[in-house]
Amino acid sequence: MNQSPPGRPKATAAPSGGSDPHDVGERGGHMEINRPDVLAEVTAVFQRYEQALVGNDVAVLDELFWNSPHTLRFGATENLHGHDAIRAFRAARPAQGLARTLLKTVITTYGRDFATANIEFQRTGSAKTGRQSQTWLRTTKGWRVVAAHVSLLA
Repeated sequence: MNQSPPGRPKATAAPSGGSDPHDVGERGGHMEINRPDVLAEVTAVFQRYEQALVGNDVAVLDELFWNSPHTLRFGATENLHGHDAIRAFRAARPAQGLARTLLKTVITTYGRDFATANIEFQRTGSAKTGRQSQTWLRTTKGWRVVAAHVSLLA
């Protein structure tokens, strides 16, 4: 028998085709974690984002952030609220020093329309480890980052 602490959703077995045995439902509903087709979509768009980031393809970076005043990006030196502020930051950012190595990548999808991507990275020429988290949402224009955070460990 599956029992969860009060206030926590009960874990259930994933239906056939699901990739995670910890499929959870809220209020009796159903949500598949890491559905293979959705995970492949998010992984592909994340890789597109990463390529645009290290290549300083500002047009693609702007495209992949949700064009909304609700979009957030908190960086190592900035707190950006809204797509316009994020776009302005990218336009003014130096194009040098963007190369990095991904040390660990964890992408998790929740249902068909929501995902997170979390990475640990190291910039070329730096000993510091960086962390990046992104919240992705499927929109009518495709997958978009709705919130992001970048920080460096001391």
